[in-house]
Parts: sequence; structure tokens; C-alpha cells
Amino acid sequence: MRISEAEAVVMEALWESHPLSAEDVVARLGGRNGWAEATVKTLLNRLLNKGAISATKEGRRYLYAPQVAREAWLLEESSSLLERLFDGRVAPLVAHFSQHRKLSRDDVAELRRLLEELDDDRS
Repeated sequence: MRISEAEAVVMEALWESHPLSAEDVVARLGGRNGWAEATVKTLLNRLLNKGAISATKEGRRYLYAPQVAREAWLLEESSSLLERLFDGRVAPLVAHFSQHRKLSRDDVAELRRLLEELDDDRS
């Protein structure tokens, strides 16, 4: 399932807390996107049509909840990115960021720690 960047913003609000009404989603997003309520409702409808969220009628409004786990979406998105740009390999991705100075000292330390954990798990 492909979730657009704008739809992902709405999903983040629903992953954080659900169920939410369209008005609740607008309030959670605040003014940071400058989206009108109609825009949020359009995004909610797109997500409903994709099966990414569900809607339950409560009185005169609908309450929305995610049907896709954030972790599952993250895995699908990251795998797709790796396949499209780096032939499914992580090392060229890391090399790309290191060549363009996008890795901080903390990033490098964390990568080393993760690699050590992987080595320990395989031993």
C-alpha cells in the first residue's frame, strides 16, 4: 500500500492517538501544514479507500483509526527506498550519506553499536 507524504502526516496523527474525528485530526495537525478541514477530510477519504484506516460512525461524525501499523508501513517504505535507490543494499545507503557529510558523530557511534549487536547475535 502506497501512502503519500501528505497522507503520512495524517497517519502520524492517528498512530499517535486514535480514534479521532476529522476535527480532532485538524486540531492535532495545528496550523503547521496550513491545511483546511476539507483537505484533511480528503486525505482521510483517500486513506479509507486504500484500507489504511477505518471509520466508525458515532452520532453525526466519524471516528478514524489506523488499520496499518506504523512499523509495517516504515518497513515497507524503507525497503522500497533501498530497492529503488540502492539495489536493496544498506551499505551503499550509508556510504552515500557519509560521502555527503550527513552522518554525525552520534550517527556513526550508533551504527557501530548496531553492527556490534549484529555480530554478537550471529555468534
